[in-house]
Amino acid sequence: MPVTDVRPGEPSEIAYAVEYRSGKREIHGKEPPAFTMSVTDGSQLHRILTGNAYSAALEFIRKQFDISGDLVAALRVRQKCAHRAFFDSLWSLAARCAPMRMETWLQSRKRAVENIRFHYDISDRFYSTFLDSRLVYSSALFEDAAWSLDQAQEAKLKKLCQDLDLRAGDRFLDVGCGWGALLVYAAQRYKVRATGCTLSHNQYLFTRSLIHQRGLQESASVQELDYRDLSRRFNKIASVGMFEHVGRHRLAKYFRKIYSLLDHGGLFLNSGIVRPENVADDPETWFLLRRVFPGGELAHLSEVVRAAEAAGFEVIRIEGLRKDYARTCKEWVERLRQNKDASIGLVGEEIYRTWLLYLAASEANFEAGATDVFSVLMAKA
Repeated sequence: MPVTDVRPGEPSEIAYAVEYRSGKREIHGKEPPAFTMSVTDGSQLHRILTGNAYSAALEFIRKQFDISGDLVAALRVRQKCAHRAFFDSLWSLAARCAPMRMETWLQSRKRAVENIRFHYDISDRFYSTFLDSRLVYSSALFEDAAWSLDQAQEAKLKKLCQDLDLRAGDRFLDVGCGWGALLVYAAQRYKVRATGCTLSHNQYLFTRSLIHQRGLQESASVQELDYRDLSRRFNKIASVGMFEHVGRHRLAKYFRKIYSLLDHGGLFLNSGIVRPENVADDPETWFLLRRVFPGGELAHLSEVVRAAEAAGFEVIRIEGLRKDYARTCKEWVERLRQNKDASIGLVGEEIYRTWLLYLAASEANFEAGATDVFSVLMAKA
């Protein structure tokens, strides 16, 4: 059945329950339901399922309705029920033309710092409620389906180092180093001279403290610095989950700058989320820009490769990590829900529900192929 023909109350492969404020409860599909939606009345249910994603998301984070059970299944049902009509098209146009989207052309240095700190400087303790023990905020690598998140993230760190062929004495740069997991892992396990940079004040303080705790002051350092202001040379560089903040129209400058920081014969590993060619900005994008990732933008893989090669890089290998990222987001959603009370105590309920929705939507999009993630290994000849 075409998704545009699905309506609330019609059969669906995903069964769900609806509870109304009046006390009435109904089941859509066969028992048992994957989730239960608690709403005021039928008109609110219809608006949530068939209206634009931005408005539905606002109602959710403001607790005007609730969902218990499988949140990702709920998002899939909403996607099947949603109308692709005139007003939805207007929201998609707004997402593409909003002043915040114009940042991809005209973002100041000050604004770049504000955007990064909006997302990453909420609270280190909040991020610890759903990330692994190392606070790795990118796709894990589940080589074994039975692995824990910690095991899968360690496997990912190991693979990044192996892909870069890290060796003792290498001058290694981690661009947008997060909470220092890769930086510290590379310095400890591979004896490199590791440098990290970040615009997040919280991440800078955390990573600096971590380096001191591990006694790595002689081999690792972190700077609260825009990568564009770096001038030292390195023979190995990684950028993991960072270039999503760069913007499609700044990709050329991004790759030229990284190229200038790399020694001849050096390796650069660029890993991040991209968007398939047939996917454009939509109401969900508008929500992410306003509530989660101001200034963020997903490029297409073809644009990434084209910009890298134009800068002079030779692309050696491209690897897809979409299924691993879907599993990673699933783990994050489960951990965030398990730590609901602690999370709300740290950041408040609206931010908690915003991150819960954003992570669940990320899981759903990775599973469906609406977003993708690739690791691109390249060399400077």
